[in-house]
Amino acid sequence: MSPNRHAKPTRPRRSAQPQLGARGPEVQAFGTLRLLPIALAAQARGESAQLLNEVLADSMVLYSMYKKHHWLVAGPTFYQLHLLFDKHAEEQLELIDLIAERVQSLGGIAVGDPRHAAELTTIERPPNGAEDVPVMIDRLLEAHQTIIEKVRDGIDKTEESKDWGTNDMLMGDILRRHELQVWFIAEHVVDLPLIEPKS
Repeated sequence: MSPNRHAKPTRPRRSAQPQLGARGPEVQAFGTLRLLPIALAAQARGESAQLLNEVLADSMVLYSMYKKHHWLVAGPTFYQLHLLFDKHAEEQLELIDLIAERVQSLGGIAVGDPRHAAELTTIERPPNGAEDVPVMIDRLLEAHQTIIEKVRDGIDKTEESKDWGTNDMLMGDILRRHELQVWFIAEHVVDLPLIEPKS
């Protein structure tokens, strides 16, 4: 009989040292799907994930534009626009998270790196410097329109594929939020005097 027969097995020694330098192959490539039991065909899930990633990339760029304009806005409407741009940026950030999680729930991989988003976006890149406020607003309105066109197209496609979860999110969360933001910022470029002169 071995003298160590009843000895407790030794465990690897624990350490508080972080395990650094981990690297490895991708476990899922961008553009591929995992099989998730959500009763939706792979083709429909793949199509929805692709269109959502296009909207996601544009939304990440729009979020960054709002933050940049929040920092750089100047002039008599500085305070109102400084706050409004930041509010809209936060709302876009909420949509970014919502869209990315929907892509994941379809079995896809959401765009996560801003450098990847920059490769996929169709929003025109503005100059790196500051611009006049009306130009900032016009760029934001154009970016919203780019996204809204993709969202409306996505609503049609997801209705055809019966991807009701994505369809509901596109219509109820994303489209309505963009339309509201367009209204709020477009009103800042209406040419109306503060006081109407008496005749």
